[in-house]
Amino acid sequence: MEGHVSTGASSVHSFAGLLIDMDGTIVDSTEAIVKHWHKIGKELGADPNVILATSHGRRSIDTLRIYDPKLANWEYVSKIEGLIPKEFGQDAVEIPGGRALLDELERLQAPWAIVTSGTRPLVTGWLEVLQLAHPRHLVVAEDVEKGKPDPACYVLGRQRLGLSPGSAMLVLEDSPSGIRAGKAAGCKVVGLTTTHSVDQIREAGADWIVDDLRAVRVKGRNHGTRELEVEICAG
Repeated sequence: MEGHVSTGASSVHSFAGLLIDMDGTIVDSTEAIVKHWHKIGKELGADPNVILATSHGRRSIDTLRIYDPKLANWEYVSKIEGLIPKEFGQDAVEIPGGRALLDELERLQAPWAIVTSGTRPLVTGWLEVLQLAHPRHLVVAEDVEKGKPDPACYVLGRQRLGLSPGSAMLVLEDSPSGIRAGKAAGCKVVGLTTTHSVDQIREAGADWIVDDLRAVRVKGRNHGTRELEVEICAG
């Protein structure tokens, strides 16, 4: 819903930490990813549009297992994903509100991490190209045995922040598989409608539905508990 800010009810909630997806949540790399899979699809002899229909929110290694299992290894995946920001960096833009949110989290020295289906070279590449804040903690595709919608990535994200399983966590996601992963990990989830319809986001189980990250604002940290006070303006 580009160019539109959610105008629904605003509410403030407390969380021990934030776990944030990358593609479609912080960065809109749609055009770059389309070009990437057209390139790879041609090499594989596969229809790139068929690949693209199911690849969003899924790790590349899991996609490659379908089309060419011998290429489903981290050396190859890291190589091809690391090239995306270099070859198609001009096609990516930040999701509205993303830069301000990350900057505020850094200013507050808040517990936050990026949790993504992309590899480390892809994530760091996008952060560098767009000059966005780098998290101290990162969970990438190669860190877990199973990708989203398996909750392992978000469970690991909470662990890397040094927070207990019972800690109140907020996940920011745009894909149904990622939303399901966050919910299965016991987190509250804000679902962005940047890449999927409202119905798809709602069906996946998002607790709040917003257009983009302009609808999520960190107001500060509680002086006693040190939890983050997060205002969410859901549509």
